[in-house]
Amino acid sequence: MADSQFGGAQAIGNLFKAPELKEKILFTLICLAVYRLGAHITAPGVNLLALQGLSGQFQGTAFGLYDMFAGGGLRRATIFALGIMPYISASIMFQLLGAVFPKVEKMQKKEGEEGQRKLTQWTRYTTVVLCVMQSYGYAIFLESQPGVVASAGWAFRLQTVLMLTTGGVFIMWLGEQITERGIGNGMSLLIFFSILQGFPGAVMSTLEMYTAGGISLFRMAALVAVLIAIVAGVVALEMAQRRIPMQIPRKVVGRGRVREGQKSFIPLKVNSAGVMPIIFAQSIIIVPGTLYSFTGAQGAASSGIAGTLYDLSQMFQPGTAWYFVTYSILIIFFTYFYTSIIFNPVDLAENLKKQGGFIPGVKPGSATAEYIDKILTRVTLPGSVYLAVIAVLPYWIFEVFDIQTFFFGGTSLLIIVGVALRTVQKMQQHLMLRQYEGFMKKGRVGGAAGGQGYI
Repeated sequence: MADSQFGGAQAIGNLFKAPELKEKILFTLICLAVYRLGAHITAPGVNLLALQGLSGQFQGTAFGLYDMFAGGGLRRATIFALGIMPYISASIMFQLLGAVFPKVEKMQKKEGEEGQRKLTQWTRYTTVVLCVMQSYGYAIFLESQPGVVASAGWAFRLQTVLMLTTGGVFIMWLGEQITERGIGNGMSLLIFFSILQGFPGAVMSTLEMYTAGGISLFRMAALVAVLIAIVAGVVALEMAQRRIPMQIPRKVVGRGRVREGQKSFIPLKVNSAGVMPIIFAQSIIIVPGTLYSFTGAQGAASSGIAGTLYDLSQMFQPGTAWYFVTYSILIIFFTYFYTSIIFNPVDLAENLKKQGGFIPGVKPGSATAEYIDKILTRVTLPGSVYLAVIAVLPYWIFEVFDIQTFFFGGTSLLIIVGVALRTVQKMQQHLMLRQYEGFMKKGRVGGAAGGQGYI
């Protein structure tokens, strides 16, 4: 079977049989090693021991969310503390602007390669600006924490801005190099390994709790079984799609040449928005806690604005009813919002019409766009509910199994599964291209039966 050669040990061996793929994998691993090395070099002027003692204050704030994507760089105050997030934020910004400003949309869709180059340059410049702003804000935050900065003032702020901005720009360059010369999407892989680096420590903490008698063998086995089932469910739903059948009729092209008719499908993913709705929802629900952390106030004794922010931050603490309800509603809302930004049924219907294709039983043009939009709306509902469940499920697991630390979170799980699936698919595409001639000699094109009919 053609598919079987991509599974198990044989697939791993095949990765290194193709010289080009082998070079891409090795280059990617070297870049990731450089990234992880820089993520452990502390920026000058910071008392690391004092900062680590305050790491608990990051929870429930924007710093905690950001720190997850930076691989712990913020709580260690490293030269790569900003991670790849400034570039990701800039990319998302221009993606959203494309839905508001026609000029940006024209560059995205109609100006081809030249428009993409301009957008890339604008994204880079915006990344530098975001790095400067975020590094300055981080420097102010460090100065507000007692004992963390020995010599507070403009010298420390400028030094931190220069160091972290340089690190952020270097990470952006590193991610682009992986995308261009390595395997998979460089930005996604950097986030993937930033999140994955916490896995060994979290597993060891759970094992230590088991050896100390904090959790029984039965509960430990049940926990592992539940997590395996959840991961399997996430993989299945991330790959799930609603396929709309379509046809391209037989057509005469050129000098009497006939292009045979084709039957294919338009795949609508159950989760078209990916992990972005959860990130947007988290960014909003942690605003009170983040603002409160800047006040420097302490606990319930706070008064005035600080007291109000403290009360709001406690109201939206993970585990409260307000947190679960608001978080879930925000995720469902942003799922529909982000899906409408990245998926335009009108453009899809127009492209289908230009190809001469049609959906059986549906008129081309506006009727096709309305039909696709109707199905997309229905498919997005279970997708949004799925994202909301995945986002709040870890807190229920912690409550049921009475544990405080484990490598499991809705955002991190979706990112790891999504990036892993896309990277494996990228490797498989390289292998299929490498062996394309061999499949043809056998009388069939490998992978055709399992291919996807993307337009």
